[in-house]
Amino acid sequence: MVNIKSIDLNLLHVFQEVFHARQISSAAKKLGLSQPAVSSALTRLRTSLGDELFVRTAQGMQPTPFAQQLAAPIARALNDLDRALNHDILFDQTKTTRQFTLAMTDVAEVYFMPRMVALCKEIAPEVQLKTVRAGTIDFKTEMETGRLDLAIGAFDTMSGALFQRRLFKQSYVCMMRSTHPLANKSLELKSFLSAQHLIVGTGDSTNESTNANVNAALQKLGVQLNAHCIVPHFVAVPYMLAATDLIATVPQKFAERSASPFELVWQKSPHRLPTLQTNMFWHRRYQRDEGGIWLRKLIANAFSE
Repeated sequence: MVNIKSIDLNLLHVFQEVFHARQISSAAKKLGLSQPAVSSALTRLRTSLGDELFVRTAQGMQPTPFAQQLAAPIARALNDLDRALNHDILFDQTKTTRQFTLAMTDVAEVYFMPRMVALCKEIAPEVQLKTVRAGTIDFKTEMETGRLDLAIGAFDTMSGALFQRRLFKQSYVCMMRSTHPLANKSLELKSFLSAQHLIVGTGDSTNESTNANVNAALQKLGVQLNAHCIVPHFVAVPYMLAATDLIATVPQKFAERSASPFELVWQKSPHRLPTLQTNMFWHRRYQRDEGGIWLRKLIANAFSE
């Protein structure tokens, strides 16, 4: 049995940084230590815990199963201790250099990020915003360890360990170039079905999960999903619509953001399609984190409807 009294608290900080960075050099830089000092600290911790903890691989220092098991409790304990010792220090967005990491789909990045960057430049000039692609990470694990602050999107299945807040619901609309033959007339069902469609979300797991219902509805309506142009990402849609006679069924917020720069227009769908609800999600561990509270308020005030 490991005696907790034998563990130097500083070793846990080293463990946490190596776990996050997966590199001795990056962890050393973050901690303000030399690489030999970090290696020595890891050796001491390995001896105390009786486990290798991290194994050097071509992909960096990868944690052992035991280290994976320790990561969340250690992060939680250090965070709780830090908050207890600094309970009277409030988050100051005008001075902080904190980096916030948000998980989004490509369509969410198009809608949220331009305005968020502009807002932060105005009220929190040193804040750093980083996005990671939703669908490629485990939300619960990444949030639990503090590597991910928020997830924003229409995610149907989420862990019970995550809190959430609804931002808005939106409809799907039909988007096309401004000189498209259907652009200047009321879009009727017959014209909609006879048009050439650009289908989104059949090759990307994130877009598949959010677009499954609308694609199923289009197919039921008579649109052959495998008969036209298919792309896995929304980011390519405006470019393709601007240069072709294709039309695409996309979330309205995406249409509003991308129509003008690409000289596109959008219309209501001639057939009722499923709506899309966008929420933001965060881990309950960080419910009272001052920086997290500020970020969630910023997003809610800017985007909630």
